Amino acid sequence: MKYRQFGNTDLLVSEIGFGSWAIGGGAMIGSTAIGWGDVDDEISKKAIHRSLDLGINFFDTADIYGLGHSEEILGSLIGNKKEILIATKAGNVSRNNQFTVDYTKEYILKACENSLRRLKRNEIDYYQLHTARVDHLKNGECTDAMQQLVKEGKIRYWGLSLNTFEPETETEYMLQNNLGKGFQLVLNLLNQKSLPGIRAAAKNGYGIIARMPLQFGLLTGKFDKEVSFSENDHRKTRLVPEVINTANRALQPVWDLCKKYSVNKTQLALSYILSYPEVSTVIPGIRTAAHADANTSGLIQLDTDDMKLIEELGRNEFVSVMELIKKQG
Repeated sequence: MKYRQFGNTDLLVSEIGFGSWAIGGGAMIGSTAIGWGDVDDEISKKAIHRSLDLGINFFDTADIYGLGHSEEILGSLIGNKKEILIATKAGNVSRNNQFTVDYTKEYILKACENSLRRLKRNEIDYYQLHTARVDHLKNGECTDAMQQLVKEGKIRYWGLSLNTFEPETETEYMLQNNLGKGFQLVLNLLNQKSLPGIRAAAKNGYGIIARMPLQFGLLTGKFDKEVSFSENDHRKTRLVPEVINTANRALQPVWDLCKKYSVNKTQLALSYILSYPEVSTVIPGIRTAAHADANTSGLIQLDTDDMKLIEELGRNEFVSVMELIKKQG
């Protein structure tokens, strides 16, 4: 495992981190799936153990994942081990069987206490506002809460998990006001919207966490129009046949590179992101020990010409694919 500095902090993070959304299980808020279907906690624990064996030291979760269950699983196995870095998030909330958000100072402070309890930690290494928008940031309550938590020693650093499709405004506001120490954002072969922000943020000493590197599994190349998902799996409404078929066709020029580098599609997708030196860590979802192995092997540096090819596709052919994905939510 290779490690990278997280911006200008003292956090040294594994270049592949552990995305912990899926191990939260098939949670629902009303009739809306917010998880990845049913999970077996024993399988999740084996995935965590295998990841640790492989050198993964960065685990990213959120209090909304499994409505706290993801944090509890990590807490039961990792707890207060100082050598393992834990990042979690607050602000997305389930209330009265409805999904909502709460970025008030009172809520963020309380949410942090609850996360510390579930994680069995004395402090959180990196705490994130979960997709807060610029109006929430300008209000000031959530940023005041984060700064207070740093002073109290309950969190070491904080940052912002950016919106999936429109990350620009919040990135600019955070940079202009010198707020936080990092960003979590979507970056993958198809979704390259965050690239300008990544370069600006890294130049200003911010750490970068790349999430959704495989676009919910779409970029593994394993899905076709016949794939089906359970009712408590959020992908049921997102990875519909039209999305899968359109993406598979558009991605063919990229998949042609697999032969050149002697890698599979998952390895190419992850290698593309890690080929940006500005990225601190990539957090694929890891549900099983086999996922841990698959996501940490065969990683390579892509040639400059191939990076330019992928970025050109991102500006052109992939735009219609992303519009379709955005339409599904």
